[in-house]
Amino acid sequence: MSDVAGKTIWITGASAGIGKGLALALAAQGARLVLSGRNRAALDDVAAHCPGSLVEAFEVTDLDALPAIVARVEQASGGIDWLVNNAGISQRSLALDTEFGVYRTLMEVDFFAPLRLTQLVLPAMVRRGSGRIINNASVAGKVGSPLRTGYCAAKHAMVGWSDSMRAEIAQYGVQVHVLTPGFVATGIGANALRGDGSQKGAGDDPVDGGISIHEAATQIIAGITANVPEISVGRDGAAEMQLLGLKRQDPETCFQLMASMAPKVAR
Repeated sequence: MSDVAGKTIWITGASAGIGKGLALALAAQGARLVLSGRNRAALDDVAAHCPGSLVEAFEVTDLDALPAIVARVEQASGGIDWLVNNAGISQRSLALDTEFGVYRTLMEVDFFAPLRLTQLVLPAMVRRGSGRIINNASVAGKVGSPLRTGYCAAKHAMVGWSDSMRAEIAQYGVQVHVLTPGFVATGIGANALRGDGSQKGAGDDPVDGGISIHEAATQIIAGITANVPEISVGRDGAAEMQLLGLKRQDPETCFQLMASMAPKVAR
């Protein structure tokens, strides 16, 4: 695919889930990849299937380290054509049971980390007059869902930031894409934070019945190369995907539906 082959694409959260699916699909189409995440061994496993890829393992919330990391990656790669801000963490806890520190973690990982990385990568794209910023926001960035108050807040922030940035930087030839995945079969549910900051762990979670990471990658790449600003990702007709339209068309019904789904807890 002409818009992918030869491009240098930096993917965060590339060791698993949607990030891994994107890495494999983009590599198969001739992209040169920079793969990032916390788990070096898992990144190396993905890199083994992505010829010529670079691996840069780091903690996305270590904001002080990011300038040196970006300088190193840009020098080693020759410049970033696409930045895919995919690293993130979800939540499974009621607002009344969620410690403040958990909210800070969600905002740091899901909003401030991609914002800061983008700030550092974007100037070179502007100087070149081309580039793409791809921000993975989730349906939760458009609809307020129970058990995800902090996650929804961070993802709503990502959508607003992306939309505003798109308006500002279109004049420089840099495009911004927002991804709104519904249920994709990844580890995001098992890795989600409980109210005390612990991981939810494996178990029944609606995301587990979603589309595969490979189908998600196919939909995402098709949307990007077609220059779609906001790309919905999920199974056609799935309930969570219908929420995107319902929120716009009948917000009151959407709010009532979300309230009906909230756990009922005696206090």
